[in-house]
Amino acid sequence: MHAKKLACFKCGKEFPAEERIFYCTKCGYSLDVHYDYAGIRRLVERQEFLQAPVKHWKYWMFYPVSDLQKVVSMHEGGTALIKSRKSKDFWLKFEGVNPTGSFKDRGSSIEITKAIEKGEKEVLCASTGNMGASIAAYAARAGIKARIFVPKFASLEKIRQIQAYGASVKRVEGTYEHSLEETKKIHKKTGAYLTGDYHYRAEGQKSVGFEIIDQLGWNAPENIVCPVGNGTLLFAVFKACKELQKVKLLEKMPRIFGVQASGCNSIRDGKIFPVKKPKTLASAIDCGNPVYGLEVLKALKESKGKIIAVSDKEMAQGMKALASEGIFAELSGAASLAGALKEKLQGKTVCIVSGHGLKESRKYY
Repeated sequence: MHAKKLACFKCGKEFPAEERIFYCTKCGYSLDVHYDYAGIRRLVERQEFLQAPVKHWKYWMFYPVSDLQKVVSMHEGGTALIKSRKSKDFWLKFEGVNPTGSFKDRGSSIEITKAIEKGEKEVLCASTGNMGASIAAYAARAGIKARIFVPKFASLEKIRQIQAYGASVKRVEGTYEHSLEETKKIHKKTGAYLTGDYHYRAEGQKSVGFEIIDQLGWNAPENIVCPVGNGTLLFAVFKACKELQKVKLLEKMPRIFGVQASGCNSIRDGKIFPVKKPKTLASAIDCGNPVYGLEVLKALKESKGKIIAVSDKEMAQGMKALASEGIFAELSGAASLAGALKEKLQGKTVCIVSGHGLKESRKYY
């Protein structure tokens, strides 16, 4: 394993790489994994790595996994990068073909693998739906229990999917943040293992960024556009690009754009403005106080990107545009294309379509 240590993103307090910890014990903020990039570079400069097929576990050296024999995988990742037929220079990274229908499977593979490495028998997860379904599936694959907490607005399709994998589901009154607090209370009381928007998930979701650069011949597009709920995906894509620069596989950093629902637009003008009562039908990005807010601000600043706010109607138009190209996305998954079109982005642009349309049955257009 090439992970060297954990460090708080906010205050900088350091922890051993393998410590069973979920957030900083000093300030309570999220953690980041630091690596030995010199060691990683020796592995990735080989032709067998550069020419290997694109798939999630191709990039194992960038993950904090200590025992590859214990990996929990269902062939997540390796999703197609599809050239838009209608929008010049637009490419669509369709994550709906992952095992549970969203990009969340990339992070769940790492989180549940780490849970198995540590001998855990049960995991907790707060989710708006997709992450809960993903954790439930990977926990089932690993043979451990999962308890999932979702806000009452979570779609019935996602709740049924969670239940189908054998996980227990508790619907919590209020927002995603209330579900998150519920899991933290149980963790503090029982020590149960937390999964969700913590450092291991972010590390797994880096593979979206690795794959985009790999699929473009180890070159960056001008722009990468991500839906933003808690901000984990956007930061993960940014970190992937930074890491590829550190090991000399990428020269130019792409501009990274985040797209939020206008009724939940908590990141703007270089600051975070928590939204206590989000108003959007895009449930997968209905997060009023992004867990990875500071990380998103850093990514936007260093990549010269920005947050784009789109209405539910604009996302529905994005869904329709994607469907006309053969891609059925959920409302939140269409946020990236809606944002890219609204911003009128120029140059090669990759829109991450984060989830499948079968995740919700509501008709939007």
